[in-house]
Amino acid sequence: MTVVVELKTVDDTREFGRRLARVLHAGDLLLLSGPLGAGKTALTQGIGAGLGVRGDITSPTFVIARVHRPDPARGGRVTLVHADAYRLGDAADPRAEIDDLDLDASVDEAVTVVEWGEGMVEQLVDAHLRVRIDRREDDTRVVALEPIGGDWAERLAALD
Repeated sequence: MTVVVELKTVDDTREFGRRLARVLHAGDLLLLSGPLGAGKTALTQGIGAGLGVRGDITSPTFVIARVHRPDPARGGRVTLVHADAYRLGDAADPRAEIDDLDLDASVDEAVTVVEWGEGMVEQLVDAHLRVRIDRREDDTRVVALEPIGGDWAERLAALD
């Protein structure tokens, strides 16, 4: 069961991320894919706002991964790890580079969002959520959420 949502603006993409955050909990892995500029970081900004984490969420392309701790003043409840595997694809074994990031050390205690991570990080958990974002010429984002195992289908059905 794939859930498809159309979002008219970047702000709608962030708001959808906030709504998605309501069904997320520690141990969740989300794999974001889509072309440059599609809205992967905007969606993650909304997720971070919904989780109540500290710090501005920006693209981790050059630092590879950022950790955003919960902010009790904002109702924070779980850490967000935001990683970008875009630059890792040139390595002979990009999975070895993912191992070097130690994502497996935090995956049980955090919501982990990995941009461009397909084929590299799925082994970290038994179930995950694939999120494909495409942007049309009119800037509408089409977001396809594909649950892979676990209780993802039930949680996606609970999205309002």
